[in-house]
Amino acid sequence: MVVWVSTVAFEGIEARAVDVQVQVSPGLPFFAIVGLPDKAVSEARERVRSALIASGLALPPRRIIVNLAPADLPKEGSHFDLPIALGLMAAIGAVPQDALAGCTVLGELGLDGTIASVAGALPAAVAAHARGHQLICPEACGAEAAWASADLPIVAPRSLIQIANHLKGVQILARPRPGLPDAGAPLADLRDVRGQETAKRALEIAAAGGHNLLLSGPPGAGKSMLASRLPGLLPPLEPKELLEVAMIRSVAGDLAGGRLTNRRPFRSPHHSASMAALVGGGARPRPGEIALAHNGVLFLDELPEFSAQALDALRQPLESGEAVIARANHRLSYPARFQLVAAMNPCRCGGGDGGHACGRGPRCAADYQARISGPLLDRIDLRLDVPSVSAADLMAPSSSEDSATVAARALEARLRQSRRHAAFGLSPTALNAHLPVAAVEEIARPDAGGRKLLMDAADGLRLSARGYHRVLKVARTIADLDGADTVGRLHIAEALAYRAAPEARAKAA
Repeated sequence: MVVWVSTVAFEGIEARAVDVQVQVSPGLPFFAIVGLPDKAVSEARERVRSALIASGLALPPRRIIVNLAPADLPKEGSHFDLPIALGLMAAIGAVPQDALAGCTVLGELGLDGTIASVAGALPAAVAAHARGHQLICPEACGAEAAWASADLPIVAPRSLIQIANHLKGVQILARPRPGLPDAGAPLADLRDVRGQETAKRALEIAAAGGHNLLLSGPPGAGKSMLASRLPGLLPPLEPKELLEVAMIRSVAGDLAGGRLTNRRPFRSPHHSASMAALVGGGARPRPGEIALAHNGVLFLDELPEFSAQALDALRQPLESGEAVIARANHRLSYPARFQLVAAMNPCRCGGGDGGHACGRGPRCAADYQARISGPLLDRIDLRLDVPSVSAADLMAPSSSEDSATVAARALEARLRQSRRHAAFGLSPTALNAHLPVAAVEEIARPDAGGRKLLMDAADGLRLSARGYHRVLKVARTIADLDGADTVGRLHIAEALAYRAAPEARAKAA
């Protein structure tokens, strides 16, 4: 007799259905798990054996085969423990076999029979709901899984004995409640920044259109301080965006207690991060920083200090909004539509005044900036120099505009984009920075004066085709902030000013 128990295997944030087939047959005592299991799945034999003994059961001295189907799909993770254990218990008559029909099961077993939390409970719950199944998951994951749907039946036991009693009708386990929303710490306010009016304007444009931003300036100019204020200018996550972010965090094991938040992610990895840490991957592929920053901000401080390999790996996700991890036997894909904000010093010495002044001349700046490839720079819409803050700026009163005021203007610009994009048959959630080339020509078409200025500047600045379209996208966002329906000469001029900053630095070097 073969007992079937349903579970899942994760491919990116997608939970693919897997059948755990358990057969107990006469023969010499033997316990094997087949179906492309990784090391963690193969070791489930000893965890299951010990958990059953701790629960008052013993494996029969027979031949036990566990098949994970489909057999050609790699199986990774410890969440296969509980479905294997329940399949064995049903095969030996410890629980009713029909009680497992229509259930998706996942959980890791301890040697004492307790059920430990696992990553990916939310995607598994979404997949179970789509299949019309009930979900059985660890108690620690119940609050997370409950967010999938109010109509999804969920059983979240603490131990193997609890779930056995529940399946036999001896004990009834209540459905877990969704975790409380995570309020988080108060966001940093733009009012705290003294001076730097041009950089504040660039932050507002970046928040309104989802544009990538590069801040270059001497140490202590406030680059990191400015970048940390960007989350306060962004609108809350929409329900669909929130679910995508939560599913990525769930697969990464970063959703403790099921505490969801509608704040946009803000990830700030150290410059020693490897390519796998940024993009994702590893022996057991996991979401990288760019996937964890999906629908939010990825802040790279000290940009030239990152390895060239790691930085160049960002080029394709910046265009496609997707992180693809390819292996010889499988391919994973994570959503990665993030907003890149980077900060750097003009040169390794600092490039400022006084103690940070560079004594090696322009060659130092040229060598330092050359660590960032041209193709990556070409994908950054707004680039500006952040000057040192003077004592007069520090002693001046705080700015009258706080983050809430600027965020309201950015939100209004986003609403204008949403209405316009819907009228053109595009996704209403798409921002100007993500417009396809065909739509840019129609939506961001400048007037006669703006067209002439852009043609002259394209030749003078030697803009690439990508750079040309990105200037139009930035100009469209500036026009949206001004409430203008047409992109004018002033909007093109401001967009070009942000685009020309690196060229001016290169010329000076």
